Amino acid sequence: MPKLKIIVNIATSADGYIARTDGNLDWLTRRPAPKGFYGLPKFSRSVDAKILGRKTFEVSLKLGARFSAQDVHYVFSRRPPASTPAGVQFVTEPIGDFVAHLRQQPGRNIWMMGGGDIIGSFLDQDAIDEFILSVVPTFIGEGIPLIAPGHREVPLKLLSSQEYPDGVVQLHYEVRPE
Repeated sequence: MPKLKIIVNIATSADGYIARTDGNLDWLTRRPAPKGFYGLPKFSRSVDAKILGRKTFEVSLKLGARFSAQDVHYVFSRRPPASTPAGVQFVTEPIGDFVAHLRQQPGRNIWMMGGGDIIGSFLDQDAIDEFILSVVPTFIGEGIPLIAPGHREVPLKLLSSQEYPDGVVQLHYEVRPE
């Protein structure tokens, strides 16, 4: 059985931010989406579940995200709320234990949606296999970085790159084990 992969698929500004400091995505959402939406619908069909940090989950709710029992979302939080939408499972166990258990399950890959804190924490546990970064040709000057600051060096291997007519460049990397 092939190993289930945890793949970050996320848009970032040209200066490396995934959102403004307040979580606002206006620089991203006001762009017209091209046909095929950067391969996101196809990618969505290739995963069994999604991983989010608590702050990303809360921003998703504010933006009107809908959750269902057919679409599993793992949300990492030290303080899970009393009630959760269908399909949302709050995770409080250590990342290493969660990933070890998850990789033993049959199924397809897992989409790491962000944000920067949870991506950094998963990287620190060697728990991310690939990155698909859609670099939007916009500088926003400040915001939430793709990866929370930390003392790490993570070698990557470029698997592919694709340029879109609107100037977005999508980079697909494999995380190389050290």
